Amino acid sequence: MPDGAATSLGGDPADQRALAADGRLIRNVRWRLVLWSGLTTLVVLAILAIALYAVASGTLEVNGIKQLEARAAAFRQHPEPGGGPGQGFAFGGSSSGTFALLADDTGEPVAIGRPVLVPDGLPVIAGIDAARSTGTDFRVVTVTDTSIRVRTEAIRSRIGKLYIQVIQDRTAEQQTLDAIRRVLLVGGALVVLVAVGFGALYGSRAMVPIRESLVQQRAALRRQREFAADASHELRTPLTVIRSSVEHLRRNRGEGATESAREALDDIDAEVGHLTALVEDLLLLARSDSGAIALTRLPVDLGDVAADGTGALVTTAAARQVQLELDPEPAIVDGDHARLRQLVMILVDNAIRHAPRGGTVRVRIRSEEREAVLEVDDDGPGIRPDDIDHVFERFWRAPGAAPGGTGLGLAIAKSIVDLHDGRIEVANRPDGGARFVVRLRAAGTPPISASDSGPILAIDPPA
Repeated sequence: MPDGAATSLGGDPADQRALAADGRLIRNVRWRLVLWSGLTTLVVLAILAIALYAVASGTLEVNGIKQLEARAAAFRQHPEPGGGPGQGFAFGGSSSGTFALLADDTGEPVAIGRPVLVPDGLPVIAGIDAARSTGTDFRVVTVTDTSIRVRTEAIRSRIGKLYIQVIQDRTAEQQTLDAIRRVLLVGGALVVLVAVGFGALYGSRAMVPIRESLVQQRAALRRQREFAADASHELRTPLTVIRSSVEHLRRNRGEGATESAREALDDIDAEVGHLTALVEDLLLLARSDSGAIALTRLPVDLGDVAADGTGALVTTAAARQVQLELDPEPAIVDGDHARLRQLVMILVDNAIRHAPRGGTVRVRIRSEEREAVLEVDDDGPGIRPDDIDHVFERFWRAPGAAPGGTGLGLAIAKSIVDLHDGRIEVANRPDGGARFVVRLRAAGTPPISASDSGPILAIDPPA
């Protein structure tokens, strides 16, 4: 990220963390572009190089065979070494080329007119054995560390059955192929390096608008959080004044007020209470987003926290004729007692709202190997599949949800869990209803890996 981006976002810790994460993301994307451009170029060049090498090798092979056939045809017309187009052997040198010799049926060289000196390993007996039955044989062998191409043909002569063996030294051909390989390797490496360089340059330039867009989005989010925090803070005072005024009217004019006036005061009081809760929730989320919430982390027993939070909702449960069951086990976590209590109250209140009259809400605490687990069950209608992707969205409420909620409860619960480096999961119970499961790392253990998280499901948030 450019320096100006950090300046534009100020010193907000959350913004700085987001800025650092964006920088890592952009670097990761840029180097992936470089890697893919290099790999793509390498693969394309490898395919082209293999094809070019195959064509060159095939062309040299065809030309060599044609030379072999031409020399065999010329020698066939003059089968005597002394009267033909000439013989001689000089493998591996500048004078290497195509040579011919005659051999009898036993594989011994035949000299007519003058002696013939041949290197060790010639004639190629395997070629003679094959030509004895097929008439003609073609093969590539190595003689005195030199690769040669050999064509053997059986003929009839005045001295009996002979074999014309034409030998072609492949040294020059192999040197040509070696040179082609070196050119392809060096040239390919240079092209890949150039492609990687251009990929890095292009990747850096391509990331500029993305980087600027991310900075603008972060700045917009920061302004949104600031607005939410400022608006929430400013609304608290007038709401407090309104509520105080309502209480004043009730005390001073309650007996003489008409029924409609008392109902109006009750409605005002209820709406002010709703707005106050909404403002408090918004302020909490705004502070959480900006990293302004400082947790007081101390070893606390999650069972005691659950008992405290559940006990505060006994009256609410009784009003809805819902029974509360608590099954706590000692489970020590490093956490903020007040925030964990708020988490328990949100989940239990959510379960009470979704449990039917006469139903039961069960709260269990258990300790596992590295985790303290909080479970909240209800025997309500459970989770609608269409709602799963929206349950933690702010202000989202499921169709048919009980009136009076703000749609921020589960969003706050998830925020509290995230602040404690934990996980929250919800699933339908086999016998009906929903089960919220919160997993927090036990005191003295490393953070829970995010890769261990199960699927996140949820029901609509509470008021």
